[in-house]
Amino acid sequence: MRVGIIGAGAMGGWFGVRLARAGCVVSALDRGATLDALRSGPWRLDLDGETLEARVAASSEPGELGVQDLVIVTLKGPTLPLVAPALGPMIGPQTVILPVMNGVPWWFLLAGGGELGPTPLASVDPRGAIAAALPIDAVVGGVLHATASVRAPGHVVHGAGNGIVIGEPSGEPRDRTTRIAALLSDAGFDVDVTPAIQQAIWYKLWGNMTMNPISALTGATCDRILDDPLTSALTLRLMAEARAIGARIGAPIDERSEDRNALTRRLGAFKTSMLQDAEAGRALELDQILAAPREIAGRLGLATPDLDAVFGLARVFAQARGLYPQPPGSPA
Repeated sequence: MRVGIIGAGAMGGWFGVRLARAGCVVSALDRGATLDALRSGPWRLDLDGETLEARVAASSEPGELGVQDLVIVTLKGPTLPLVAPALGPMIGPQTVILPVMNGVPWWFLLAGGGELGPTPLASVDPRGAIAAALPIDAVVGGVLHATASVRAPGHVVHGAGNGIVIGEPSGEPRDRTTRIAALLSDAGFDVDVTPAIQQAIWYKLWGNMTMNPISALTGATCDRILDDPLTSALTLRLMAEARAIGARIGAPIDERSEDRNALTRRLGAFKTSMLQDAEAGRALELDQILAAPREIAGRLGLATPDLDAVFGLARVFAQARGLYPQPPGSPA
């Protein structure tokens, strides 16, 4: 199988090296130092006490990589609207697109959900460029339960977790999803196939939309956020608002918020991906993690005062550091 990895960062390397070693013909789309590293040497992944290596094709031009059987999108959310329109040369009539990204993806409600009919989300795809380039009929949804980091360009270190949940946006079983699950399992991933991929995405967001922005705003690791009674209480209010939204779009959450936070607390003093991005001066995924839930709540007529406040604070924080676009008409 020809597999194209869009974005050869931490999660891109986690997929790319393992799939190449499992026999796939892997190509990576990236640029800069990462592209140079993949062209000059093997892709490296530190996993389970050993360093795995694989040679892959790498380019900054989709046309050089050609049509793929499977395209795995591991980009950060703010980058996708810029990259998606250029991916046409990698996508043929039978290509399957597997986005594994944080937050709410562009396709999340394109087929509707719960009380909402088909609903494009302007917060994550403001001009519809992603949906035009990556049609929902080609998409299989994905949710990662794993962590990884980049040690150096072309060298990734696995952190924790080995899970991926995949499913059709329509919820209907299809042979292609079974084939992808088998491919990923053969490469050593723990794969679950679900008929409710939107619910799986919303459940992961339920935790990310609290810890990520609060950690970026405060610079604190998650243990400190949950050990403080005021910030801990704020996370519970945010989770209550997200639970109410999920119940209306066919993505219910049955777990107690306190139990989810207790699980997070047991992970210790770790930095969220958004805090790491803020410290590194990278664009923050506020639209996918905060703006999209707010937009969905607005479509449903639901008030989200705590989500509004956290999004406003995080947006001003990021704009002041050049990590989030200024709204039209704002001073530079």
